[in-house]
Amino acid sequence: MKIRLMLLVLILITIVMIYDYTFPYPVNTSYSTQIKDRNGVLLHAFLTSDDIWRMYAELDEITPLLRKTILFKEDKYFYYHPGINPVAIARALLLNTTRGKKVSGASTITMQVVRMLEPRPRTYKNKLIEIWNALRLERQFSKNEILQLYYNLIPLGGNVEGIKSGSILYFGKPPQLLSLAEITTLTVIPNNPRFLNPRTGGDRLLAERNRWLIYFKEKGLFTPQVIDDALNEPLTAIRREAPKAAPHLSVRLKRQTPDKAIVKTTLSQTIQQQTETLVSNYMNRIRTFNIQNAAVLIVNNETMEVEGYVGSANFNNPVDGGQVDGVRAIRSPGSTLKPFLYALAFDKGIVIPQTVINDVPSNFDGYEPENFDRKFNGPVTVAFALSHSLNIPAVKLLQKVEMKGMVEGLKKAGFRTIEKQEQDLGLSLILGGCGTTLEELTRLYATFARGGNFASLNYLTDRSSSAAESELISEEAAFLTTRILAEANRPDLPNHFDHTFRLPKIAWKTGTSYGKRDAWSIGYNKKYTVGVWVGNFSGTGVPELSGANIATPLLFDIFNTIDYNASSSWFTPPSGLELRKVCAHTGDVPGEGCEEIINGEVIPGVSIFKRCEHSKPVFVNEELTVSYCGYCLPPSGTVRKHFPNFEPELIAFYNYSKIPFPKIPPHNPNCSRIFENRPPQIVNPREGAEIFIQKEHASEIQLLCHTSPDVHHVTWLVNDRILQKAPPSQPVFFKPPIGVVKISCADDKGRNTDIVIFTKQF
Repeated sequence: MKIRLMLLVLILITIVMIYDYTFPYPVNTSYSTQIKDRNGVLLHAFLTSDDIWRMYAELDEITPLLRKTILFKEDKYFYYHPGINPVAIARALLLNTTRGKKVSGASTITMQVVRMLEPRPRTYKNKLIEIWNALRLERQFSKNEILQLYYNLIPLGGNVEGIKSGSILYFGKPPQLLSLAEITTLTVIPNNPRFLNPRTGGDRLLAERNRWLIYFKEKGLFTPQVIDDALNEPLTAIRREAPKAAPHLSVRLKRQTPDKAIVKTTLSQTIQQQTETLVSNYMNRIRTFNIQNAAVLIVNNETMEVEGYVGSANFNNPVDGGQVDGVRAIRSPGSTLKPFLYALAFDKGIVIPQTVINDVPSNFDGYEPENFDRKFNGPVTVAFALSHSLNIPAVKLLQKVEMKGMVEGLKKAGFRTIEKQEQDLGLSLILGGCGTTLEELTRLYATFARGGNFASLNYLTDRSSSAAESELISEEAAFLTTRILAEANRPDLPNHFDHTFRLPKIAWKTGTSYGKRDAWSIGYNKKYTVGVWVGNFSGTGVPELSGANIATPLLFDIFNTIDYNASSSWFTPPSGLELRKVCAHTGDVPGEGCEEIINGEVIPGVSIFKRCEHSKPVFVNEELTVSYCGYCLPPSGTVRKHFPNFEPELIAFYNYSKIPFPKIPPHNPNCSRIFENRPPQIVNPREGAEIFIQKEHASEIQLLCHTSPDVHHVTWLVNDRILQKAPPSQPVFFKPPIGVVKISCADDKGRNTDIVIFTKQF
């Protein structure tokens, strides 16, 4: 008999285990998505799909005080029963039967969890189902997990469920900071959520709270002093708004992880709050210019973790699309890509910071860029060109680096829009003729701060260690670029000169898009990289909008707030850099005639090693009025003197701008030999160009050439017919015929150049 009984029990246990394994108790509760900062502070919360505030509470948010209070009030023997309390059930059944009404309940916390998961009418049949499911729940989950479910599902009035939701929405604080009075308030609301909640029953809620506190005192749950303090604490529970910080990133992460209850980000609540306040206040000051929006991204350079993310000035402002995420919006980058171009040029050995490049009017196959101030500076160093964001030197450098090299570098840096636009990009790329995002640009500048090592941005703490690094540029090129960017004059120093020893040192670059639609300012030091965009999401241009004047003040406000009085450590020169003596006029290795010698920074084995040719020796008479070649050099009465060996474009610029410069005296008129065998170079229009001309209003074409310094005038011919005689630097205009047009340029030394263009009518 005993064996049969034991066998029967064993079979029943096996059946129950198989049933539980095959049909586990369904716990499919959806929770509000919580966006937390790096330290676990709640930044943003979302309603569930059924419009409930049901915030998941982690075990460490259930404090001993909270646990003790709820267990004493709801289920003293929770950790000792199997899901049901037989004694409580028997007592409730006896009392309810003898008195003919419900005067006592027998629900354990486990049974309450079952009822909250699957609400049913309160009948004896459903009570039995509830008991059975409570036993199943106990077999499937641990006691702490069941208690956690109770904390997360307990009704607190309206659409608020769970202790975490009640703590945030009624008291504006996390559960860990709740006092005994506040905990008791939350535990009594489920007794009658309709009437005992802060919105509808404040006085009733206060009375019920105090009744339970007195009961705790009578039972000795807490010391009398603790209870008295709780009784004297005013009821501060009111319905509050859920946290809404970092709205753009929060929406972005919720879409990426729609079923995740808690999303732990790398954001810093302090930095996020400070940045949101700075952006809001700054936009209030400049909104009178009809500038509506700004976006900011703050990256920790060491970890590539994003610590601040502001997508717009006001998420709830419909005037200029406040819900548009400016961090990811595709905009024209203006001049912000220039530092990367210069770094590539350093790595390719094309230039060094001391290399001289001409900032003069230039035509690149019909493309004629201008500087931001529409002025030209003549010969400038590469360092000067970058620090002053000159456009023409940048376009010249892009030609040397080649478009393919620049685009490939940007693709490696994760510029997705540029990758899509690759086939349509031209030299205007470097001046903003492409599409990028603040996210991409800030990540690129963080690469400079990391010594040229590129890594993806981290938004989530559980992914911070998974970012793979790759060398985008060399450490030497990154350092050279950084030092140039750090030499620009800071706009915040004149007003804060007495406090500059505490201000963070940064390298920074601005950018303004065509039509003044986008203003950029991106800066970095060893600790942070901060990207700032200011403008209108509508694309409306504003005359006052510029990176230097509008975006940069906000950049420095942010740096001076988040990194004020921080370590003054700065980037140290890498061991791979060396100093070389170079000519100040070209940046090349000194040659004959180089008198101004300076130190130049080079990457050994990479940087170009070219002998300087900025000047050339010429034999002239003692009066410096006649020059001679070796063919006509007289036996006496001459001196050997060096004259500048300027490029034709620079000579043309000097002549056009009426800037005096040393010129080689006219060649010996009695010499029949040609001094130089270099014909004129036609720079506009270009060979083989296709030009469309209106039928009614035919426009004129500009003719422009570069010649040797000894040329005093040129003659232009169209289809072998003389058009005009003019100085070499003077532009000539004419209306071309339709069809194939031959253009010729002959100098006064008898040298000639021909090109052919094609004109079409439309």
